[in-house]
Amino acid sequence: MPADRGAVDEREFMQALHDEHAAALWAFAVRLTGGDRQAAEDVVQETLLRAWRNPDSPAFTAEQSGAARGWLYTVARRIVIDEWRARSVRPEKLVSAVPEPAVADHTDALVESRLFADALLRLSAEHRAVLVELFYRRSSVREAAHHLQIAEGTVKSRSHYALRALKLALNEIGALP
Repeated sequence: MPADRGAVDEREFMQALHDEHAAALWAFAVRLTGGDRQAAEDVVQETLLRAWRNPDSPAFTAEQSGAARGWLYTVARRIVIDEWRARSVRPEKLVSAVPEPAVADHTDALVESRLFADALLRLSAEHRAVLVELFYRRSSVREAAHHLQIAEGTVKSRSHYALRALKLALNEIGALP
């Protein structure tokens, strides 16, 4: 570390700081990051950036020889702790590729709708009418019974058997696994 900071420009100061402390700081950061060499490099870079932003710190004066390494270690440790805390609050979601922007593709919905309509056509008229009333028109059992002019118990029974028949029809046309 140069003895007289006033005579040394910023570049020389950072070069001297790097030359004297970077290797030891990197080894320290590797231990702090659990052996993650890339993360350790990021910690060292951020630590040296903070040193560059704070050149007037008492740790970098000639009277405090040896204090610079302690300051750098403290900053590196705080960076690692801050990163750990940030990840524990908002864990990163790692993906293998950058996601494509969401584009509305209605093809699947259209195909499913068509398969469902085909399966409905395979049902008897009575079963289809009950399902349309209950699920498309969102009628209650009482309202469906009134619209179809049948008993409420018949609506319940027909809906049960209609759903079973619909599932079978969807299986037959390959819409269900």
